[in-house]
Amino acid sequence: MALFRSLFRGRDDVYARRFVSSKTGNSGYAPACANEWVVDLCNKKTVKCAKCPNRRFRPLTDEVIRWHLSGQDDTGRPFVMGLYPMLLDERCFLLAADFDKKDWETDAEAFLATCRSHSLPAVLERSRSGGGGHVWLFFDEAIPAALARKLGSFLLTETMETRPDIGLDSYDRLFPNQDTLPQGGFGNLIALPLQKQARERGNSVFLDENFIPLPDQWAFLSGVGKIRSVEVEGIVREAEGKGRIVGVRVAQVEDEDEQPWTTPPSGRRRDPPVQGPLPDHLDLVLGNMIYIPQGGAVTKPAKPPRPAGRLSESGVLQESSDAAAHVRNPSHPLLRRRSSSSYRASPWVPGRGVRPSFGSENPPEPPRRAILRQVVVRFLSRGTPSRPEGCCPGHAGS
Repeated sequence: MALFRSLFRGRDDVYARRFVSSKTGNSGYAPACANEWVVDLCNKKTVKCAKCPNRRFRPLTDEVIRWHLSGQDDTGRPFVMGLYPMLLDERCFLLAADFDKKDWETDAEAFLATCRSHSLPAVLERSRSGGGGHVWLFFDEAIPAALARKLGSFLLTETMETRPDIGLDSYDRLFPNQDTLPQGGFGNLIALPLQKQARERGNSVFLDENFIPLPDQWAFLSGVGKIRSVEVEGIVREAEGKGRIVGVRVAQVEDEDEQPWTTPPSGRRRDPPVQGPLPDHLDLVLGNMIYIPQGGAVTKPAKPPRPAGRLSESGVLQESSDAAAHVRNPSHPLLRRRSSSSYRASPWVPGRGVRPSFGSENPPEPPRRAILRQVVVRFLSRGTPSRPEGCCPGHAGS
């Protein structure tokens, strides 16, 4: 019990419980409330839990953890618990990357390799459904959620840079899923591992390098290392200085910059040059998104095709001033990837009928066509960037 709670730490004043509708069969999670369905106190049909004046959340205790691990509560009903990883002070003890879809194993393996290359202990858990996985990283103390998410975004950036051929199409989101708590809410929850019924199906368990469940889950967890906060700060600081974090706001230059006179007016340094030969040309297909053919101009050589990877990052993930300038974060829970077998698409587009969350200014959502027009395709080389032959003449400076 102590081992489990020392790793999977989040809010202890509230937790979520999984439910299955008896009418529709749909499942979901809701905060566990002591006044749930109490006459004259609970009316879920008209009042949301976040706005209910009578809400009295149940705290997370050892008994609740025991219900989760045993698969049933004290009344014998099935029990699955969800953890809210972001604390009230907007810090967190863990970071988890969620991978879904058929290629989740390949993408999760690449992400784990990136973690290992930076000496960051990370573990892989197969999800409850069995069709995805979570890569977990644990911190020795609570750190700001924004800092943890910058670390996650950097690791995703590095993975795409070194393995652009895989595309990370199965990547879904990071937990915590926000930098700050939404007003009146708790942030996104994540289902805890090792729930009994899922565990009996070979799911919600931790895997080895061959994606086989480890024989002794508890012995494995007892040896999992935690990341020190100073390590996270150092990695993020270095990554920000090199412009290696995409999908989150790039930090402005600080006063202690050793060469402030070399900083451009925007406060952002130029991206580092692409290492390796550039292709003579690159065919793009402009439709509802920008598509990069994976055959022909973009091949899969023995060495990582870094130019194509940089193009994917610049046109797909970066939010600062290009195509996704109005999208708050690429790992937003309401953003979904779309791709096909022969093309890698620009995956970060709003889901149908969805309006992403914005900052305090709350600008209107631009139409997708307007977003595409803002994408600037450019190669970053050691010399002065030049426009490839046949490029659209209207894109000056690209």
